[in-house]
Amino acid sequence: MEQKNVSLWSATAPSPLFESLRSGTHVDVAIIGGGITGLTAAVLLKERGKRVAVIEKERIGSGESGNTTAHLTEAIDARYSTIARTFSKEAARLAADASRSSINQIESFVQRLNINCRFKRLPGYLYTEKRSDIAKLKKEAQAATEAGLAVKFIEEIPLPFATRGGVRFESQAQFHPREYLVALAKRIPGDGSFIFENTHVTSIKEGEPCEVESQKGPLTADFVFEATNIPIAGFISLNLKDAAYRSYALGYRVEGEHPEGMFWDTEDPYHYTRWQETDQGTFLIVGGADHKVGKEEDTEGCFERLGEYATEKFGSHPLRYRWSGQIIEPVDGLPYIGGSGKMFASTGYAGQGMTFGTVGAMIVADLITRRTNPWADLFNANRLHARGALKDFIKENVDFPKAIIADRVLSRDVKSKETLDVSRGEGKIIAVDGKKMACYRDDSGRLHAISPVCTHMKCDVHWNGAERTWDCPCHGSRFKTDGAVINGPAKQPLEKFEVIDVDPTLREPSSS
Repeated sequence: MEQKNVSLWSATAPSPLFESLRSGTHVDVAIIGGGITGLTAAVLLKERGKRVAVIEKERIGSGESGNTTAHLTEAIDARYSTIARTFSKEAARLAADASRSSINQIESFVQRLNINCRFKRLPGYLYTEKRSDIAKLKKEAQAATEAGLAVKFIEEIPLPFATRGGVRFESQAQFHPREYLVALAKRIPGDGSFIFENTHVTSIKEGEPCEVESQKGPLTADFVFEATNIPIAGFISLNLKDAAYRSYALGYRVEGEHPEGMFWDTEDPYHYTRWQETDQGTFLIVGGADHKVGKEEDTEGCFERLGEYATEKFGSHPLRYRWSGQIIEPVDGLPYIGGSGKMFASTGYAGQGMTFGTVGAMIVADLITRRTNPWADLFNANRLHARGALKDFIKENVDFPKAIIADRVLSRDVKSKETLDVSRGEGKIIAVDGKKMACYRDDSGRLHAISPVCTHMKCDVHWNGAERTWDCPCHGSRFKTDGAVINGPAKQPLEKFEVIDVDPTLREPSSS
């Protein structure tokens, strides 16, 4: 039987249903996106007397905050040694302080609002199985210590397989993200504040007031905060300074004792592991197999390779859930948070979406309410590249011109539909009467045809078999099989085409 992609979080915590947008609503702050960034900002702002509206295109916590592995850690992806070198030692100290403060903010909400989300303090470990990486980890331990964190290099890592040691980060944390987000969401509606679900924002116009257009109608606000994975309006330069990656996760039902902590190795792409208690029991979560969006043909193989790793390292356990998420990598290693005038954005969390998402909410809430924030300048969305980041900027953006050339000039082995069948559950770029189409045949046999040209920057999308989505390799936009937008920066769906199915054996069965 085919394994469906469902995250552990969505399967073990129900979410209340909120209404769609009420046309003509005006609020102080419109927040686009109902993940950890948007909901945290909404609670902070409402507690400061602001009327807010959280606008989510699907359901609260259904986006990337629902596809996380929910590590709450000060151990940033870019490494403190790198931040100290490319920015400064003071920047590393500020990044550490922001990460620590975000975990403290989550813990404060949990305690003050009496949120039952299984929040737990525990150590985190950055470890290696390679002797050649030991010196790098000792250097990272030193840099993190200088940044003000409670860390140390240790020889033994509490895992059921041999390692070469690593860096232990004290007092990190984990939680059930959906239980946490649902509790925050319940505190927002009322007193002039709203949550609007199933409302896809199509455009934002800055002004007095700002105008937010959606498929459900307009809304106006004094300020707009784009708390989305990638901004959908304005902030055009961030599309060039961010790169979108897919990351995969598996959830195994386990019994008995397990290591106490969260773990990341030094492989590329790296593996990350932790355990989580739920109403359904305890689960081992193993993540990894990252790749740039649209650049991996065998996405099903990513789950398979991750499963082989999990079995090798932790033994055989029943696989209950599998899912994948979108990670936005900033070119210089730190998120882009802030804005100017009336519009704000927060993006580029790399592998720390829960912690940096909370940081983004805290910074923007301070900017909107004109409070001084100690980290705002460091994470400024309009900042220039850090030293040494130009090389990464060029590397991450070379895919765009290459893809345009390949899509428009070079052959991509596109065959005519009359000679290339599309099987059930499969998607292919094929030609129909000389015109390229992205064709998908559903499990009933019906053929769906849409334009393969991404509505963002006109690259061709690629088929993602594991997720049954069309993914753009240029800037990470993703679309459903009917062309609807899943991930930005694209705002408009792919164009639908009507085609005559030439293979009667694969047509949708007649209802008569």
